[in-house]
Amino acid sequence: MIKRIAIIGSGISSLACAVVLKEAGFDFVIFEKEKNIGGKIKTEYENNFIIEAGPDSYLPEKFWSVQLIKKIGLENEMLCSNDDHKGTYIYSAGKLHPLPEGVMLMVPTMIMPLLKSSLISWAGKIRMGLELFIPPKKDDSDESLAQFVTRRLGRECLEKIAEPLVAGIHTSNPDNMSVKATFPRFIEMEKKYGSLIKGMVKAMKNKPQSQPNTKKMTYFMSLKKGMAELVEGCKKFIGSDKILTDKHVIAINKENGQYKIITEDGFQDRFDYVIIGTPSYITAELIKDMDENLSSMLKNIEWSSSATISLAYKRGDIKVNLKGFGFIVPRIENRRINACTWSSIKWSYRAPDDYILIRSFVGGGHHEELVNEDDEKLISIVREELEEIAKINAKPVFGKVYRWQRGMPKYTVGHLDRIEEIYKSLKTHKGLLLIGCSYKGIGIGDCVKSGFDAANFILEELKAFKD
Repeated sequence: MIKRIAIIGSGISSLACAVVLKEAGFDFVIFEKEKNIGGKIKTEYENNFIIEAGPDSYLPEKFWSVQLIKKIGLENEMLCSNDDHKGTYIYSAGKLHPLPEGVMLMVPTMIMPLLKSSLISWAGKIRMGLELFIPPKKDDSDESLAQFVTRRLGRECLEKIAEPLVAGIHTSNPDNMSVKATFPRFIEMEKKYGSLIKGMVKAMKNKPQSQPNTKKMTYFMSLKKGMAELVEGCKKFIGSDKILTDKHVIAINKENGQYKIITEDGFQDRFDYVIIGTPSYITAELIKDMDENLSSMLKNIEWSSSATISLAYKRGDIKVNLKGFGFIVPRIENRRINACTWSSIKWSYRAPDDYILIRSFVGGGHHEELVNEDDEKLISIVREELEEIAKINAKPVFGKVYRWQRGMPKYTVGHLDRIEEIYKSLKTHKGLLLIGCSYKGIGIGDCVKSGFDAANFILEELKAFKD
């Protein structure tokens, strides 16, 4: 008997899942309530500019992204960052300071660059060095990232390095962010080596060397025509006939061992497997009639809102030297933007040669209320901040604002325990699977993996059923 498979939502988790199912020759259908697919991956093309509304890159270290790119035939479209300009600057006490060379995320691995740094005070530098002698935590309880970093590297490292770096990735607040859920690697290093510095130095020494005749990779990678190329590549591979857009699923019910999907326009159909790739708060609404307890647990996952604002300038109008890939802003500086990327410097093809494209970030962790300001106000805020922080006082040629209301899950302390309870409850619903950034990783690679895992689970189950 042929099993029927439905996928709800068309974000990258769902598309990755569909690619594996398509490869295996299984029949499925994707339901998407919007006109366009791709979720938070959205690229706009205007006057030879490539403007990213959502993520602008992926980490090849999380190799599932690269696997997906290869599966859909886009390997030649992979784009390295322009590492000749590589570097991150941190705004502190009215100046932009380079992040000391050798600092990996927040862990120093080289002595001299840290000693010479103008970012950290001497007391802060000594405290970071003392991390080598701090004993590891004895119990296995979860703690906030702020508690973890302060305990191991000191308050100044948290405020000037860890918080702004992490806020840019997770759009969340380290004061209640679960270190187990967001940076399990640091927990492992502390347990194994007794020190993050020792663990990071060891990891760098053991880093696999790039093999000859393999494609060059940088720490961040993108695609030549922007991240939407990944979405379009998946769509082409899957087949547009498998994707129902403008099809808003409003409820999922269980009937006689199958799942009945009901859409806003009155469509109803039954499926053996349902893979839900929507944010947890939407998933909670879809299943509330079927399982009120599971729905309630899903609602407990918190979310943050953010906005990206891209401004295009004539190159000749910018009179300052734009160093590195951009800058990040610690929360203690109480600025209205969190970070800024020189998009057309970091990436090729993003703007015509005589223009500069700059992208700023607002909300997510602090000053989230600014996300609700209108476009004109947000562009004005970013211009004022850029003038004060980076001395850019030129008038942009145009600006683009993209808001992500409840766009990023907050992995607060105890997140993994909550997810374990959700998965335990999910086992009572055979054939129902949850994927996406709500649960076990927010990056593109993590999302792709969740899609792959769901598809492979179904393939293994059907294979066992057939055998």
